Amino acid sequence: MGAYIARRLLLVIPTLLGIMIINFTLVQFVPGGPVEQIIAQMEGGGDVFEAFSGGGADVETQATATSDRYVGARGLPPEFIEELEREFGFDKPPLERFLNMLWNYVRLDFGESYFRSISVIDLVLEKMPVSISLGLWSTLIAYIVSIPLGIRKAIRDGSAFDTWTSGAIIVAYAIPGFLFAILLLVMFAGGSYWQIFPLRGLTSDNWSDLSLLGKIGDYFWHIALPVIASTISAFATLTLLTKNSFLDEIKKHYVMTARAKGLSEHKVLYGHVFRNAMLIVIAGFPAVFIGVFFSGSLIIETIFSLDGLGRLGFEAAVARDYPVIFGTLFIFGLMSLVVGILSDIMYVLVDPRIDFEKREG
Repeated sequence: MGAYIARRLLLVIPTLLGIMIINFTLVQFVPGGPVEQIIAQMEGGGDVFEAFSGGGADVETQATATSDRYVGARGLPPEFIEELEREFGFDKPPLERFLNMLWNYVRLDFGESYFRSISVIDLVLEKMPVSISLGLWSTLIAYIVSIPLGIRKAIRDGSAFDTWTSGAIIVAYAIPGFLFAILLLVMFAGGSYWQIFPLRGLTSDNWSDLSLLGKIGDYFWHIALPVIASTISAFATLTLLTKNSFLDEIKKHYVMTARAKGLSEHKVLYGHVFRNAMLIVIAGFPAVFIGVFFSGSLIIETIFSLDGLGRLGFEAAVARDYPVIFGTLFIFGLMSLVVGILSDIMYVLVDPRIDFEKREG
């Protein structure tokens, strides 16, 4: 197992390098960089993309060859444009910028946001609690509900209970997350019905003045609706995975042998079947958490006015805040690759019979 882990760790480097090269190359061809953003703000356009749609750029008024490179420059002094390029590092060729960026990342220096005057690391740490809250609680609730439900469905396979619960979770899976989130707001957050939960934020304004129990209660009060909205679609996959795993194990010979020996059904199911059936479900916990952590957070955070990593990435992409874009891409890409290795280790810990080295051989 040690050799397998070592090989996987070595593969992290070229994989991460490939991700960064592809994304850095694509960014070079995307219009509306940070220099254009500054020019658009100075010209009162507010949004650089209006210039590309013909809403504010008058190319004929651009006076210099330097400013001609930027839509909307409108004759700004070339010295000013060059100063902006130096400030953002665009006075260097792309290859040199990319190599400098990688060298800084190796030293864990992810730079500073172009527009927020804060380091990328501090910015990520500032937004992390919201995303961790959504990812962690959504994953835990999905497991707590899906595993018992999947086991019950496997035991009562083909019954009326199995049929109507399958219909319910498939309908829940089919409902778009943003639509369900809006429904929760309308029903329980001051829409047309009840004002039970708050509309925005992770905590109340007076959170620091509350007691310990008050802080805990306030936190769960704010996170309840976003967590439910982000969890609803996860029930179907985990429930059906648990059910199918149990059904596969129940049909195996060792289960029939255990029953033939006179063991009770409860002991057969939870003493023998459970451990084997839960291998794929439990070992996949890190990957499921990362999946919930990264996917769907933007919509949920926007609807519930939560300032997390989803909104951070979206706003950085719109503003062309390259240090934030590439810094978060590097950090999250590294996290995903490491979690993939942890998932394999979890499989081995749960079931020592699994040997990835023999499979590779």
